[in-house]
Amino acid sequence: MIATSSELFIMVRRCLLTFKPFRIFVVGIGFFSLCFLMTSLGGQFSAKRPGDSPFTVRAEVLGGQESRGVLRKISDMLEVIMKRMDALSKLGNTTDTHRLDELSSALDRIQPMGLVERIQAIAQNMSDMAVRVEQILQRSMASNRVRDGALGQCETPKDPRYPDCPSKMDWMRARWTSDPCYAFYGVDGSDCSFLVYLSEVEWFCPPLAWRNQTATPTLKPPPKRQAVFQSDIGTLLEQVGTGKESLSFMKRRIRRLAAQWASAARRLDDKLRNHWREQKRILVHVGFLTEESGDVFSPKVLKGGPLGEMVQWADILTALHVLGHNLKISVSLKELHGFLGVPPGRGSCPLTGPLPFDLIYTDYHGLQQMKQHMGLSLRKHKCHIRVIDTFGTEPAYNHEEYATLHGYRTNWGYWNLHGQQYMTMFPHTPDNSFMGFVAEELNETERLNIQRNKVNNMAVVYGKEASMWKGKEKFLAILHRYMDIHGTVYYETQRPPEVPAFVKNHGLLPQQELQQLLRKAKLFIGFGFPYEGPAPLEAIANGCIFLQPKFNPPHSSLNHEFFRGKPTSRKVSSQHPYAEQYIGRPHVITIDFNNSEEFDATIREIMTINVQPFLPYEYTCEGMLERVHAYIQNQDFCSPEIPFPPVNSSGAWPGSPSSPFILLPNSSILTWASNASYYTSWPPLSALRLLASLEGQSCVKACQTAGLICEPALYRFINIKEAFSALDFQCEGVESEMNHLFPAFSAEHAECGLQQDPLLFSCAGSNAKYQRLCPCRDYRNGQVALCRDCL
Repeated sequence: MIATSSELFIMVRRCLLTFKPFRIFVVGIGFFSLCFLMTSLGGQFSAKRPGDSPFTVRAEVLGGQESRGVLRKISDMLEVIMKRMDALSKLGNTTDTHRLDELSSALDRIQPMGLVERIQAIAQNMSDMAVRVEQILQRSMASNRVRDGALGQCETPKDPRYPDCPSKMDWMRARWTSDPCYAFYGVDGSDCSFLVYLSEVEWFCPPLAWRNQTATPTLKPPPKRQAVFQSDIGTLLEQVGTGKESLSFMKRRIRRLAAQWASAARRLDDKLRNHWREQKRILVHVGFLTEESGDVFSPKVLKGGPLGEMVQWADILTALHVLGHNLKISVSLKELHGFLGVPPGRGSCPLTGPLPFDLIYTDYHGLQQMKQHMGLSLRKHKCHIRVIDTFGTEPAYNHEEYATLHGYRTNWGYWNLHGQQYMTMFPHTPDNSFMGFVAEELNETERLNIQRNKVNNMAVVYGKEASMWKGKEKFLAILHRYMDIHGTVYYETQRPPEVPAFVKNHGLLPQQELQQLLRKAKLFIGFGFPYEGPAPLEAIANGCIFLQPKFNPPHSSLNHEFFRGKPTSRKVSSQHPYAEQYIGRPHVITIDFNNSEEFDATIREIMTINVQPFLPYEYTCEGMLERVHAYIQNQDFCSPEIPFPPVNSSGAWPGSPSSPFILLPNSSILTWASNASYYTSWPPLSALRLLASLEGQSCVKACQTAGLICEPALYRFINIKEAFSALDFQCEGVESEMNHLFPAFSAEHAECGLQQDPLLFSCAGSNAKYQRLCPCRDYRNGQVALCRDCL
């Protein structure tokens, strides 16, 4: 009860201090009393003549004995209040609590019973009372300043370590009422409250010496717990929730693959030999499914809309759950606020406490929502965030200042995250982390049934929307000469006119029925859109050959509307570059669909090819669990990196001239010398392979050509002068600048350029002027995201 009274007192005091012209409040009491009187006396106030105003005072009312008695009581009450005010104004040394109790006692004795006579006198009394209350408030604020620290102690400090403090104080004086969250944290309009807020809630001003620094003890991080694999998906399904068709789709997928996830978890547990894994507190906020983002996906789930994002999110949720982490799921702003501890208001203030999560998985929509509602806390905690990003975000677009100055600014990107905090659907951007998804695996019985039941002349078209079929009549006619064509195009009442009559359209099929159709078909053919979806992998896993168009010139943000505005310069050479590059023939065939002769010959070739169902390991349940486990246990973007190279490190390196690099046997590729100093990193330095690109070649391409993967996490170890010497570059000058192509060598000027900003270390990007230094690495068979020593 005492705590409640104290909180109530604090709330009342803040309200009184907030509205310093207290007369508004008092006049409001008078107006309310007047209205209440008019309502209580009912018909006595109603005008019976057409000319009477609702406020006309009739003679019979003025003459009423009862009314005069009521008014006398009101007058008496006001006199009591005035006497109390006189007493309060003289109490210079009493506490705020005593003053407010006196005022409350006086106000409680008012009984709104009537108000007719002496209205002018009452108004004058109200005005006098407002003046005296304002005097009390001024004395109260002065005593508050004395109690919290002398008046001089609330002057804006001039501390060079906190250069923004004066400007933030000016901002608070002008704008502190712009968001209720400031009052929530105790800001009341006084300079003292501004300083307390800016030094203890935010961090723009220095700690105040006169404040009790032990009032808010530092919270200890929760104890570390071991993560244990779990196969029961019941709690996960409950957390996913209901109410949206998209959530129902995700839950159906989780149930259907539950047995495969459980089996994969057992195999991975055996592989890790029961290695201790830390359980992480993880929030998953699916921003694109929130009502505030528009949620355009849910209404289209049953109408042929894109499902790739929901497939991936369902698999991410399942992987995190099966790995045994403490998982919370949010698909609304209300849930996000509750999980994070967002203070009431408009999002200008930091969170109410420390971040209650080790990791937050979200998308670009969710990232924008967190920016709006987390205030400065987003800047403080953004190292914990992982952004699920289908098409990838390259460093040049991610770095806000650099993107703005050099023309890379788009509607996405510019978040100044570490490049590997973005997680893609396919491993097309090594600057980002490859998250992926899973496709269903076949057991031995299912594989045998597919071989027996394959129909050699049956093709299924990749395209659920009728618009995808428009303009494809020419090569459909060629395909129809050799094969029966099946479609799964959505329609409501009548057959879409874009689908030729010779096509057997099944309409939109549930996932299991689509699987059965793919298990019979010989060919799965794409029309060029959608890009990089999960369906081709599912078709290949069910024994289909995937035929797709080659793009010449490749599609990119420079020449294609779909990619315009996306934070990537990637050039897409086909509908599904991963299938083309990492799977290839005989499972994937990529040709020019505009060449009728080549198309005809390829169809005849396909009818003679027999393929087995194939699924890359990285798209199995075990492959995804392995990859996500490695990321969670090893990626750390919050701890500061040890500076490299350390002071006077050159003398400690072997060789003459001293260098930490040595040539691999029978190769022009360099690796980290085993007798050089070893530095902790992930991936480990043992995976590093250093090479130089050709002029005009990106590090992505240079590493691929050597059968390797570009690894941006290792860039800092090659961003040194010794790397140029080891590669036989003769540098007449060495400069350091912000350039997403650096470190690089310019042969024209014999200049070597080092990278100045680690956020701009980039595998992507090329220029005919530069040979780039590239940190490549090896990778595990079937798992390009991980090096051989990464588990």
